[in-house]
Amino acid sequence: MAMNIASSPGGGGRRRGRRNAVMAEINVTPMVDVMLVLLIIFMVAAPLMTSNIDIDLPVAAGGKSASSNQPPLTLSVKRTSGGCNSNVELYLGDTQIAPADLLPKIKAIRETRSESESVVYLRGDKDVCYAEMMKLLGEIRAAGYKANIVIIPEQGS
Repeated sequence: MAMNIASSPGGGGRRRGRRNAVMAEINVTPMVDVMLVLLIIFMVAAPLMTSNIDIDLPVAAGGKSASSNQPPLTLSVKRTSGGCNSNVELYLGDTQIAPADLLPKIKAIRETRSESESVVYLRGDKDVCYAEMMKLLGEIRAAGYKANIVIIPEQGS
């Protein structure tokens, strides 16, 4: 009296024919292709994302103002005459100073300013010798400042 449940008409028996076995493997070829494309994209994009410009972003703190009431310290260099090793006039802000007085004056100013205001903007005439500008840049850094050289960008850039 045994009854075969699989052969009953409404019993949810087996389907006719064989059922395919479940595939337990993963096809990794598309994944490898995607990973290689991503690797190439990152290898090309990584050098473009690096920058050699030192930027100190402002840090916001509660109750402090991000801007300073003091104007930035600006050193302007103007060539007076001659060739590369010629005479230059130095202006600290709007006042003319002697080149020998530059280092003591900016060190004295450095002591009165806070750490966040330790930037000097160096403005040089386009006819000033490169060696003279680098000498002034070295003096500014020796006084404990960070130096920014101010330029006018070319038209169309």
